[in-house]
Amino acid sequence: MTDLLSVVIPAYNEEANIDRVYERLRATLDELDLEWELIFSVDPCPDRTEELILALRDTDPRVKMLRFSRRFGQPMATLAGLEAASGDATVVIDCDLQDPPELIPELVRRWRDGFDVVYAQRRTRAGETLPKRIVAWAGYKLIKRIAEVEIPPNTGDFRLLSRRVVDNVVALKEGHGFLRGLVGLVGFRQTSVPYDRDPRTAGQSKYNRLFGSLVIGLNGVIGFSRYPLHVISLLGVAFSVLSFLLGVVYGILKFAGVAFPIGNPTIVIVIAFFSGVQLLSLGVMGEYVGRIYDETRQRPKFIVESRYGFDDGE
Repeated sequence: MTDLLSVVIPAYNEEANIDRVYERLRATLDELDLEWELIFSVDPCPDRTEELILALRDTDPRVKMLRFSRRFGQPMATLAGLEAASGDATVVIDCDLQDPPELIPELVRRWRDGFDVVYAQRRTRAGETLPKRIVAWAGYKLIKRIAEVEIPPNTGDFRLLSRRVVDNVVALKEGHGFLRGLVGLVGFRQTSVPYDRDPRTAGQSKYNRLFGSLVIGLNGVIGFSRYPLHVISLLGVAFSVLSFLLGVVYGILKFAGVAFPIGNPTIVIVIAFFSGVQLLSLGVMGEYVGRIYDETRQRPKFIVESRYGFDDGE
């Protein structure tokens, strides 16, 4: 029996890339000895993205589309595509062609070697701005140091997942959708395939701009590590000890009749510093409490308005 490969492509306002990504994927996938399907997972688009996908579907029934009731964002679009995928393995790839479809045969080969997760690992990051590269470098360093699961550096969502990995990932109840962390949490045999990332072929990124990268990185830190809470506890102990020692020194100097050597400006600076630490600590704790609040509401991660090419859709 021939294996089926699903390819999940989150998309938002990508009219300039839809035909390009289809042509390159078709040329690549047709060379493989397996069946395949393309699942475009689409937030409602004001441009012609949906129209172009449906036009492709008219000529190739292997093209399918999920359309959401509103914009849920790339992480949720990816999870929805994984949930809808029926393949023995599933590849997640962006629509902007920075991740080359021509790498998929190598991902499939490593999967057939027995690996459940084959993630593409970037050697270079062409087309990305310097601030985004700095944020990515710092984020991966931080996550590697404090995360409770293994999240390989210089990786994105471009990867192949076996059927059992997909089933376990979509069964998780977490609502943040940080795929790299969820895959690390699930485990199984994993390996990497290095590649050089290309610039976007057309248009501008609608998902992973600098602020979006910061939000995704924050999800990785808050969702897979309690280290920031430990740091807050240690800072609380350290500053309490420091305050106590300052009080003791002040008392000794006062009783000895020695003038206290710190003036009002210094005291104001110290108070402002401690206030800043308190606000930062409250912010970190707020992120965790907010995550708990989001999870306990158990709202749906996404709502699919229309399904094209699936048994329960068109």
